[in-house]
Amino acid sequence: MPLGLRSKKKDKSKETSKLVESEAAAPAPPAAAVSASRLQFHTQLAHGSPTGRVGGFSSARELYAKIAEAFDIDPAEIMFCTLNTHKADMDKLLGAQIGLEDFIFAHIKGQRKEVEVLKTNEVLGLTITDNGTGCAFIKRIKEGSLMDQTKIVCVGDHIETINGKNVSDCRHYEVAKMLKDLEKGQVFKLKLIEPMKAFEKLEPRSKGGTLSEAKISRGRETLRLRTKGPATVEEMPTEVEEKAIKKVDELLETYMGIRDIELAATMVEAGRDKKNPDEFAVALDETLGDFAFPDEFVFDVWGAIGDAKQGRLE
Repeated sequence: MPLGLRSKKKDKSKETSKLVESEAAAPAPPAAAVSASRLQFHTQLAHGSPTGRVGGFSSARELYAKIAEAFDIDPAEIMFCTLNTHKADMDKLLGAQIGLEDFIFAHIKGQRKEVEVLKTNEVLGLTITDNGTGCAFIKRIKEGSLMDQTKIVCVGDHIETINGKNVSDCRHYEVAKMLKDLEKGQVFKLKLIEPMKAFEKLEPRSKGGTLSEAKISRGRETLRLRTKGPATVEEMPTEVEEKAIKKVDELLETYMGIRDIELAATMVEAGRDKKNPDEFAVALDETLGDFAFPDEFVFDVWGAIGDAKQGRLE
């Protein structure tokens, strides 16, 4: 551990309950603001609907509001969006970037279901993500895990309550921590909401995928959504950045039990021109506010960025 890392970082609690939205503090890169006329996208409800058009948004929350207005539904009914497919494909989730030619499919809440599970293992085998507006859902189920044996629980399910506690407005890291903290040997109860299904049945036991399995187009512009400030047009990440983002996303799952490509991309961006872990740690403080990342995680992320730059990542 390099000397002075913690002294350069702000005094913070290590409790994940202190975490804040990563995108809220992310600085805008030097890119021109997108004009309203260019912010036009085709959209449909994933289970079937006429085609609508949405535009004039700068964040995921504003996008969901626009989609809800187009189809006369409550924005809270939208669980997540996928790009260029109506299926609940975890490789095609809408994140912070949208290709200017992408077609947006909104997945809305469908059937509710309940399940009781005896926690026989410390690790449940769930990876949690969210839509950035307070809807945490299951992105991956580890094969052979406890939850993989619980067939009612599926990829794409929104976790509504844990033992009667409503977690609908919680971020993914909060939900992941609650699940991790459940006592081994005790029965716990989940209330879930699955995405509304079309005539073609979704693949319910899909384990979810990773960035490496998704086909990412290069050499084309994307719209970067932001919580604060206008949306901007940027180039797609380079191959080196893609590899670094994939590895950081895997580290997020290892350390925090979440998957978040947007957060991973923000961390890679923060380390783009840094010379050592100390500078990187300070940059994370500046860009991600009160995220209580442990030193071990920061070093592993710094190492992943360095490995990607040196061509050591596959």
